[in-house]
Amino acid sequence: MKLEKPPIPSLPAGQRPTQKTIAEITGLAVTTVSRALKGDEKIALSTRKRVGDIAKEIGYVPDRAAQRLRTGKTKVVSLILDPHNEILGFGTSLITGVAHALAGTDFHLNVTPQFLGGDPIDPVNYIVRNKLADGIIFSRTRPFDERVRMLRELSFPFSTHGRTEFGYQHSYVDYDNEKFAFESVLRLMQKGRRRICIILPPNIFSFHQHLNYGYMRAIRQEGLECYIPEGINLDSDMHEINEWARNIAASDNAPDGFICPGETSFLAIASGYRQAGKERGIAFDAVVKSSSQTLHQIDPNIDNIDENIQEAGMLLGMNLLKTMEKPDGPFEQTIQDPNIAFSELAVL
Repeated sequence: MKLEKPPIPSLPAGQRPTQKTIAEITGLAVTTVSRALKGDEKIALSTRKRVGDIAKEIGYVPDRAAQRLRTGKTKVVSLILDPHNEILGFGTSLITGVAHALAGTDFHLNVTPQFLGGDPIDPVNYIVRNKLADGIIFSRTRPFDERVRMLRELSFPFSTHGRTEFGYQHSYVDYDNEKFAFESVLRLMQKGRRRICIILPPNIFSFHQHLNYGYMRAIRQEGLECYIPEGINLDSDMHEINEWARNIAASDNAPDGFICPGETSFLAIASGYRQAGKERGIAFDAVVKSSSQTLHQIDPNIDNIDENIQEAGMLLGMNLLKTMEKPDGPFEQTIQDPNIAFSELAVL
């Protein structure tokens, strides 16, 4: 004979379920409920499961204000999001990845914007000074990033999307931009391109150096002609890049190969060349870094190298969770390898 589960009593309207509520339903002590919810292995697995199931059924969530008063912890991770858009869907993918890493933990994700033109250390200062988070994630590192320096001095947990050149260690996830640039040059050379242009980010960022080093290493190795444009960079808006491309396409020294570390710069360049009567695959070729299938919907035959931003977000979240346990290290440091998977060149 199957025993029926006793019904769980409903709470009065507006009353929030607490650990005491779970204790009354289960007949357990409040301290036992608290330890079970924390996953204390000294509490029987069956008891932990029963407490967890009831907590889920009645909609129990921890009182963060009470937790903060008791432990000094906010149970919040803050992602400082730079509004750069060279890669389509960068922000959404990064948020999704971090959220996946925090799923199943008792940490809540808070997104803090980094406003264009503002000092990047301001949001970090604000979060630390007001104790708004237990850990911080931020991107677009600089070689000697003041945010990294400050947080390391404070032993405040953080993880960065990008490396620095400090002698001391810190947690980061980065993409091998040097390899991306190097392999892109070789691909364009295979296609017969000799005057190869790269659209670099502003030189204040660490990944400018990595891209430039990989690019110049391949250019010198293969004896190709380099072209680094003046007046525009990866952070220029699409109109500026489009106008530059349209003008350079009409000149006698127009590049015939482009390396674009993001979809938006490629779309602006392709449009500018098209306005000058020059088409991709004839007048020029390009290798583009992308993180979605959007570009292939626009240009199915484009050469692209993938950067998995969602995976980067998940790795950042996982690395930060470890750093919050051990703020002084050892630190997780991950470099994502570019997925080089070009289609075979046609035999002429």
